[in-house]
Amino acid sequence: MDRVRNESVFPRRPWMMSLGAAAAGGEGNKGLKGIVAGGITGGIEICITFPTEFVKTQLQLDEKGGKRQYDGIVDCVKKTVRGHGVFGLYRGLSVLLYGSIPKSAVRFGAFEEFKKRSVDAKGNLTAGQRLLCGLGAGVAEAIFAVTPMETVKVKFINDQRSAKPQFKGFFHGVRTIIKNEGIRGTYQGLTATIMKQGSNQAIRFYVMETCKDWYRGGDSKKSVPKLVVGAFGAVAGAASVFGNTPIDVVKTRMQGLEASKYKNTMDCFTQIWKNEGPRAFYKGTIPRMSRVCLDVAITFMIYDSFMELFSKVWK
Repeated sequence: MDRVRNESVFPRRPWMMSLGAAAAGGEGNKGLKGIVAGGITGGIEICITFPTEFVKTQLQLDEKGGKRQYDGIVDCVKKTVRGHGVFGLYRGLSVLLYGSIPKSAVRFGAFEEFKKRSVDAKGNLTAGQRLLCGLGAGVAEAIFAVTPMETVKVKFINDQRSAKPQFKGFFHGVRTIIKNEGIRGTYQGLTATIMKQGSNQAIRFYVMETCKDWYRGGDSKKSVPKLVVGAFGAVAGAASVFGNTPIDVVKTRMQGLEASKYKNTMDCFTQIWKNEGPRAFYKGTIPRMSRVCLDVAITFMIYDSFMELFSKVWK
């Protein structure tokens, strides 16, 4: 009788099941576990893939005309190493390392929160729910973490291209940017970043969740091998690159040191199209493709591994 009464007062909800972030026992800490696992994963993958991100950003900033400095990927790497040494390819890395924990916290935390409120009784999401959960995670990530972090990173990389670099380090660079441009200086390109991160995570989480669901055959409790997760992650990364590279180019221009010449995101898009042609929107696609596929594969493989580990040792 008591059991029946308790069930009527506290009805079962899909997000309170074992797969939800608010599940009973050790699963109740799943959101916090996701923050920690995501932060560790972010730091590892950034150190591995940052040189390709650096090259991609340099090529996107390299406009046509008299200011063009590089003939391609190899030329960019050679000139950077010749002028600044191998560690020149890691200029701006500290910005991403400092921002990796809050970035991962917002991304995975938001996705888990949206997911636990959307799953059915079996712990599964519909196709539309996967897309919306990923979109929500990307928008939250853009507003609370990615925009200021990416703005500072692009300014650091762009600063190295000048004859007399003005930033002596991460904190000096941040102080200089805020002093000269105010807090708004770290939030340039917010609209483009929201569009980029929203579409990024919508595509990636949609592809990843769809592939996992296909592999599991609808059984949300079935484990997916890490190499398979990595393969799914690479596919998800490739899909996101083809889907939003034009947005990434606009975002990068809006966050560069010469962003003041653009009135807004749409003006930036219009000027690039008018002055450089539509092909300019796919600058840096190859280095970005190599970085993103490896990035997403590593991220999901390591993230899943840490989540499995935490489920055993962190109750």
